[in-house]
Amino acid sequence: MVIQKEKKSCGQVVEEWKEFVWNPRTHQFMGRTGASWAFILLFYLVFYGFLTAMFTLTMWVMLQTVSDHTPKYQDRLATPGLMIRPKTENLDVIVNVSDSESWDQHVQKLNKFLEPYNDSIQAQKNDVCRPGRYYEQPDNGVLNYPKRACQFNRTQLGDCSGIGDPTHYGYSTGQPCIFIKMNRVINFYAGANQSMNVTCVGKRDEDAENLGNFVMFPANGNIDLMYFPYYGKKFHVNYTQPLVAVKFLNVTPNVEVNVECRVNAANIATDDERDKFAGRVAFKLRVNKT
Repeated sequence: MVIQKEKKSCGQVVEEWKEFVWNPRTHQFMGRTGASWAFILLFYLVFYGFLTAMFTLTMWVMLQTVSDHTPKYQDRLATPGLMIRPKTENLDVIVNVSDSESWDQHVQKLNKFLEPYNDSIQAQKNDVCRPGRYYEQPDNGVLNYPKRACQFNRTQLGDCSGIGDPTHYGYSTGQPCIFIKMNRVINFYAGANQSMNVTCVGKRDEDAENLGNFVMFPANGNIDLMYFPYYGKKFHVNYTQPLVAVKFLNVTPNVEVNVECRVNAANIATDDERDKFAGRVAFKLRVNKT
């Protein structure tokens, strides 16, 4: 014989639910007394308070081993890379001489990029250093902060300085200037106390023919030792990286030219096929003329 349970009415279900939420006879809220809820809340308060305190202590101990100014590990930055300005997508610099809109964006980027290199700003913020040797500023037991930086004046870029230049860095005449800069690596003594410079070539034989002649500023693409070592963004507040400007004089028009520039320094390897930007940079240059 099957015994069927009595079906509860909607009102009974609501009353049972209300009694579960708050039982006036036993003074229980959702099946627990006030004391039971208090013990549960106290347990979780102590439990999560302990976890928070342990996490805070762990972070504090870890931060005691980390410098505010120098990264503890920088293995991946052992060899500085090179980069070009103006910075473009895929490192393609395309100039249409007759269309100012094609190169005006490059000019605006370069104006902004070179503004900190203005001679007046450099004279105000940075030092005149002795060329040919590193500008070392050791702490000697006392925090030497901020570090001073050596002047790199915009006028050192010669015809590529853009100062009073009606050709707009050569872009309006089909003789564009490309700027090469070395990425910053903290406490890296570039050059190993020997002179270094940047050279540029066409990647293939046909590129070398189409590249034509070019001039570099400073002369021979030299990078002086006095701009090293770099002590980090927080230490070296006004540091400005040395630049090498390359002015291409007669690139074959309407042809894409593959160019590779690399830094020649005793302690910078440029032949690592696994890292195409280690000590070098490759870009495409095209000057269109109608």
